[in-house]
Amino acid sequence: MTALTSDQLNQYSEQGYVAPIDVLTSDEPLQIRKEIEEIENKWPNELEGIGRNYIHMISPVFDRVCHNIKILDAVESVIGKNILICGTTLFIKNPNLKGFVSFHQDAKYIGLEPHNWVTAWIAVTDSNEKNGCMRMWPGSHKRNLKEHNQKFDEGNLLTRGQTVENVPIEETTPIILKAGQMSLHHPTIVHGSGLNKSSDRRIGFVIQSYIGTNVDQVLGKMYVQQARGEDTFKFHEHTKRPKNLMDSKNIQLRKKANEELSKIFYKDSFKKGSY
Repeated sequence: MTALTSDQLNQYSEQGYVAPIDVLTSDEPLQIRKEIEEIENKWPNELEGIGRNYIHMISPVFDRVCHNIKILDAVESVIGKNILICGTTLFIKNPNLKGFVSFHQDAKYIGLEPHNWVTAWIAVTDSNEKNGCMRMWPGSHKRNLKEHNQKFDEGNLLTRGQTVENVPIEETTPIILKAGQMSLHHPTIVHGSGLNKSSDRRIGFVIQSYIGTNVDQVLGKMYVQQARGEDTFKFHEHTKRPKNLMDSKNIQLRKKANEELSKIFYKDSFKKGSY
């Protein structure tokens, strides 16, 4: 077992996140990046906009990451042994482009209740302050959900440009990760990330999120995979693991999943963004 230590669990409880956690072998991040760039070359636009989501449904490489034993052991420490993979997202910041993530709380628009879930952010490339790593506001998960302004601002990688205003930057902590390392964060912690000012891509693969089987989707419909344990609640649509890259049946299933996800993300919104 590579479960979280008592110190790590205490950090998660008190600060709302834990990092860094070593989860991938030295060559796996390169395999993942190769998979991304193969899809980008062979199937242009497939990973743009809403296509950044549910990539594990069409790629055995990303599917294997989601079922990584070290990741699941750490997740089990937080949410228990009955674990579902509820969604995945790619956050790619190309150099010298205006890609950023405004400060926000994941639980605000995602519709997963109760909050027995955790987001795993896996560094495919090194993630640091120069290339726009995440910043966490420690302890902010202990407070209620905050008001979010919907800005739909240019370069914002969030669906609505949802933004918690007046976050004290000096109180936030940069989450610096080496490729192959992971952070786990709480559904209600305030976090965001800045611009990539380096000469290379900054790539993060986010499992958003691992949920306990007792977690329902109160805003819509989700497609899940069983990662561990059993699902006696049956709240969600279960899917099989992909065997081949970009299999036509899996592509169609992912399209349905993304259509439902878009309904959730934009519920009651006055417009739609680029993501």
